[in-house]
Amino acid sequence: MNPIFKNTLAVIIGLFVGSVVNMAIILMSGSVIPPANGADVTTMEGLKATMHLFEPKHFIFPFLAHSIGTFAGAAATALIAATRKTELALIIGSFFLLGGIVNVCTLPSPIWYNFIDLAFAYLPMAYFARKIVAGKKS
Repeated sequence: MNPIFKNTLAVIIGLFVGSVVNMAIILMSGSVIPPANGADVTTMEGLKATMHLFEPKHFIFPFLAHSIGTFAGAAATALIAATRKTELALIIGSFFLLGGIVNVCTLPSPIWYNFIDLAFAYLPMAYFARKIVAGKKS
């Protein structure tokens, strides 16, 4: 298979895998840590309006979703890619980082959470996934 085509396919599959993992963790989070009393997490507007009710424990699963989703997407990309595995894994991390930045700008989350999420959930996890999956070669 043509390496350019294979690398493009790897990125597309990585974005899909990471998004599915992210959404699966977000969807199950409410059954593990119930939303704050009175919080409406069914719509973006409801989430914005009730974000002030959230405690630190309510930010655990969003962080896990972002970091594990990024890890899964970058790992899938590194497994499939023909060449440039590190760069392609970091492209996945960059896409998810962009989503995280949009999230930070959209939702009134605490500053401490925004910092931890943006600094540790995306590019470091993509790089870590690449190192775990492909070792030190390529």
